[in-house]
Amino acid sequence: MRFVDLIEKKKKGYEHTKEEIQFIIDSLMNGRAEDYQVSAWLMAVYFNGMTIEETANLTQAIINSGEIIDLSPLRENCAHIADKHSTGGVGDKITLILIPLLAACGVPIAKLSGRGLGHTGGTIDKLEAIPGFKTDLDIEELIEKVKDVGLAIASQTKRLTPADGKLYALRDVTATVDSMPLIASSIVSKKIASGADYVVLDVKYGSGAFIKTPEKACELAQWMVDIAAKLGKKFHAAITSMEQPLGRAVGNAIEVIESIEFLKGTMTSDIKELTFEMAALTLVELNKAGSKEEAYQMIQNAVNSGRALDFFKKLILSQGGNVQVVDNYRLFPQPKYAERIFAESDGVISNIDAYKTAYACKLLGAGREKKSDSIDYSAGIYLNKIYGEKVSRGDVVATLYANDEGKLSLAKEFMKDAFVFSESEQPVRSLIYKVI
Repeated sequence: MRFVDLIEKKKKGYEHTKEEIQFIIDSLMNGRAEDYQVSAWLMAVYFNGMTIEETANLTQAIINSGEIIDLSPLRENCAHIADKHSTGGVGDKITLILIPLLAACGVPIAKLSGRGLGHTGGTIDKLEAIPGFKTDLDIEELIEKVKDVGLAIASQTKRLTPADGKLYALRDVTATVDSMPLIASSIVSKKIASGADYVVLDVKYGSGAFIKTPEKACELAQWMVDIAAKLGKKFHAAITSMEQPLGRAVGNAIEVIESIEFLKGTMTSDIKELTFEMAALTLVELNKAGSKEEAYQMIQNAVNSGRALDFFKKLILSQGGNVQVVDNYRLFPQPKYAERIFAESDGVISNIDAYKTAYACKLLGAGREKKSDSIDYSAGIYLNKIYGEKVSRGDVVATLYANDEGKLSLAKEFMKDAFVFSESEQPVRSLIYKVI
């Protein structure tokens, strides 16, 4: 078998066999295929696509390129191992809320998360805004913490799906990132290699997401659900709007604070809708609840009783963080400067552009351009007014936080344009477009 023959085959639109897919990944990993050959193959895939069968075989080969985490020791407490994944959004702190909620409902969670590239940090960056919080756990330590307290969140290990990292590096420089089978195999391989057999996906679309339309988001979601099924796993996907930021906080420490407030019972409707839906899908699938209605009641009870907040505290304590932050937000990193944006007229908030908000937050220092960049945990944006809320001229609609006055000035000018005002009352909107 020769790599050039497989490039030729895909160039002509033919389907690869399982053995050919494995040869491609083996050649990538052992260096027998040159980068330019793999790049040519990726371009052929981009233009001619792959079948579900091919993509499932690619996903399995990527999984097999590295370690596969064995979470079977956790099955004593739950028949299935659950996980969640988001394709990324603005103000997306759902993991910080969902994991303790599920743990409070009897679902042990061992989650591997990543750092962020872009407007804010990822889940790991946000958790590291908690003083002392340790995310660098080896797999054995991760499992022990879950067995001990019911949940743990650690940074991703490079030992999982190394072939995906190599493929992505080439996709990034060959303009082949936005290929449905390549995106789907990348996401699904990491989730399965992480040990989960049930995953609930949050596939976002809109100005603050890399997918712009609900139709394309549905297409990607269906790819991932179907690939997982081919590999004997169960996935659900919620297709959700990212036209506006989630909740009121965008940043790192500021999003952790909003998550704590949610677990204390102060919820914005959009975060509640999405978190409850994802939790309910998981609880029903894992037979922890007999129906979605029962699941919703369990979730609300977990918040009302304080159990969900208690599990968040357990997470912090277990991983070395200062649990006093739950009651004293001044213990989080504090910014030197704050700048307010005021409404210039009376009206109702009809839109807050997610991309413009994200870009303003990145200007403040809450995100990074490359992996080696540092993140300002204290930088961020608080939306004093969100969609559907009435404002009067002079009301504060947003507050920006930073440690650099120059950055603050730049971000303020950009953030002003994010708000759209209407004279009329706005309709109630659902964040969830569809569930697959």
